Amino acid sequence: MAEQAVTASEGLVQRLLSVFGVHSLISSVWGYVDTTIRWCWIPSWLPPWCPTSQIQLQTAEDMMLRCVKSTFTKQHIPISNGSQLWTLTFSSEHVKDKTPMVLFHGFGGGVGLWAQNLDALSQRRPVLALDLLGFGQSSRPLFSTDAQKAEEQFVESIEQWRAKVGLESMILLGHNLGGYLTVSYSIKYPDRVKHILLVEPWGFPERPDTAEADRPIPVWIKALGAMFSPFNPLAGLRLVGPLGLTLVQTLRPDFKRKFLSMFSDNTVSEYIYHLNVQTPSGETAFKNMTVPYGWAKRPMLQRMDQLQPEIPITIIYGSRSSIDSNSGSTIKEMRPHSHVEIITIRGAGHYVYADQPDDFNHRVLQVCDKVD
Repeated sequence: MAEQAVTASEGLVQRLLSVFGVHSLISSVWGYVDTTIRWCWIPSWLPPWCPTSQIQLQTAEDMMLRCVKSTFTKQHIPISNGSQLWTLTFSSEHVKDKTPMVLFHGFGGGVGLWAQNLDALSQRRPVLALDLLGFGQSSRPLFSTDAQKAEEQFVESIEQWRAKVGLESMILLGHNLGGYLTVSYSIKYPDRVKHILLVEPWGFPERPDTAEADRPIPVWIKALGAMFSPFNPLAGLRLVGPLGLTLVQTLRPDFKRKFLSMFSDNTVSEYIYHLNVQTPSGETAFKNMTVPYGWAKRPMLQRMDQLQPEIPITIIYGSRSSIDSNSGSTIKEMRPHSHVEIITIRGAGHYVYADQPDDFNHRVLQVCDKVD
C-alpha cells in the first residue's frame, strides 16, 4: 500500500507540473530574474545589487596568492572571438625541459584555489593554471545551450590557449568539471597529452534509471528538483545580492578551514564570492550540460573507449568524499591494457588538494616524476 501511495503521489506531482506548466513558467520567470540581476542593467546612480567587480575579483585572487613564494607571471591569453583565458605560469630555468603540468579547476572555482599546491608542484616542472572559459578572470561569453556544443566550446578554448602559449605536450590535472574537460580534450587532441590526472572528477557515470530500492528519493525532493531545475546552480548567491558573502561564510565555513594554514580571515570566502556572483557564463554552460540532480547529459564513461590506450590515467579520490569512486574502478576495467592508477587520499573530502595539500602534492609529484 505504501508503495502504491508513493507511486500515486509521484504521478500526481508529475501531472501537476505538466498541467500547470510549472517548468516553462519557472524557466521564463527565472530567466528574466537571473538576467536582470546578473547580466543586468542597473542605473549608474544605484549601487550594484551584487557588490562585486572585476577589480574586486582581481584583488581577492591576489589575496589568495599572497602566500605563494615561487615566482610566477599572470596574464590574459587571447583566443578566438575576442575571448581571453586568465593564466598563471610557474617556470624556472632548471625545470624548463620538463613536460609542463596544466591545472584545470572545478565548477565555480578559479586559479586561486590552488594556493596550497603551486609552490610544491612547480619545483620540478613548469606549472600553468588557468581559469576555464566562463569562470574566474577569463572571458565570460555566451555558450551554446546544447550540451555537446558547450563542451566543444570549452575544449576548443583549451586547444587555442595551448597553441598560443606554445605547449607541445602537457600533463593535464583536472578537478571536478576540470577532470571531465581533461578527458574530453584528450580524446580530441591525444598527441598533446602525456598523462591525465583526474581529481574527484565530475560527469563520468550515467544517471541511474531508478533510485536504489533501499534509498528511494522522497516525492517532495523530486518536486523541488523539478521546480528548481531551470535555475542556475549558484543563482541564489546572486539573488540575495549584498547578503551573498554572508551566505558563503554561513553555508561553507569549511572553505575557511581548508586554508587555515594560510589565512585566518575571510580571504577564501571573499574569493569564492567574487568568482561566482559575476556573469554566470560557465555556470550556465555547466547547467546546460547536466540533467536533474547534477548528472552529466553526456556521461564520460560512454566515451572512454575513444581515448587512446597509450595515455596513462591517474585518478585521485578523497576517502571522505561523497563522490562515488566506482567510476575509477570502471575506467580501470575498461582499459585493461592501459595504465590506470587509483589513489585515495586519507582524511580528504571532495576538495582533496585543499583538505590534505601535503599528501596531495606528494602523490601528484610521484606520478609526474614517472612521466619525465
